[in-house]
Amino acid sequence: PTLGGDSSAVQQQLKSVQQVQGTHSAMEALGVSGAFAAILADGSLVTWGSEPLSSAAVHDQLKNVQQVQGTLAAFAAVLSDGSVVSWGNPALGGDTAPVQDQLRNVWQIQA
Repeated sequence: PTLGGDSSAVQQQLKSVQQVQGTHSAMEALGVSGAFAAILADGSLVTWGSEPLSSAAVHDQLKNVQQVQGTLAAFAAVLSDGSVVSWGNPALGGDTAPVQDQLRNVWQIQA
């Protein structure tokens, strides 16, 4: 559970899952717990695990999610309009603000 593996709090939401992505557990040595994000068939996203990696701050932007990718301590999601939404540790990919104007018509991301 410390690495994000306990999905019991969101179990009822995990229906018609299309993709699951996790953060890298190597951060546990640094005191950062892991997390997971699941794309559902309706394009919504469900996250569980470490609270700092919760998508709550960007939840309203996470509609029509096509892909999600996890880094050591952050996530990024590609939306159907080609935009990218990120959250998590800003130093590890959770802040796309500096390059947001370049993130248009994105089809795929890779961590």
